[in-house]
Amino acid sequence: MMDNIFPKLHKEGYKFLAISIIIMITIWFFSNFLATVMLLITVWVYYFFRDPDRVSINDNSFLVSPADGLITDISEINGPEELGLENKKYTRISIFMNIFNCHVNRSPIEGKIEEIFYKPGKFFNASLDKASKENERNYYKILSIKGEEIIIVQIAGLIARRIVCEVSKQQNLKQGERIGMIRFGSRVDIFCSNKTILAKLGQNVTAGESLLAKE
Repeated sequence: MMDNIFPKLHKEGYKFLAISIIIMITIWFFSNFLATVMLLITVWVYYFFRDPDRVSINDNSFLVSPADGLITDISEINGPEELGLENKKYTRISIFMNIFNCHVNRSPIEGKIEEIFYKPGKFFNASLDKASKENERNYYKILSIKGEEIIIVQIAGLIARRIVCEVSKQQNLKQGERIGMIRFGSRVDIFCSNKTILAKLGQNVTAGESLLAKE
């Protein structure tokens, strides 16, 4: 019960929470109103960097969502050219994370990370389609235990200024395991092929738990 009310904090959040608390205490000597506003901001900072535990289905016949947020696009598209997959067709599911979503990202399937590729870029609104081509982003190619290639792309957004990667090449992942986060509003794309898509446009999904596709 308490874990639901006060979930643990991601390690990226401690610095921001400490700064927010210091500012709030300092302001309190000058203005109760501004300190109250800062208190609300501090609560939001804690809420943004929350890192709750999630329970995955542990069934590699399914892909679970890599992110919390809103499904804004489901389309047939060529694979990322950054990974040399531009001549291969995939279904891409885009998940937009607003500033109130949990921003910890997770592996959709059990497997091994074959490749990680970071691409510097701009910071357009992550809900725009051009963000997938022009924004800062980080690619993960995961080879599932069934031999399927699954691509995850973390895309920085309008406010986001850092993509955090917490895994390494050749690392084995469990389904729903944490792979990183994006600070302050962003988007995650997942590329898959030969799957029945369960996700729907406009659906709100939960990282590590919501089912996006199946064999």
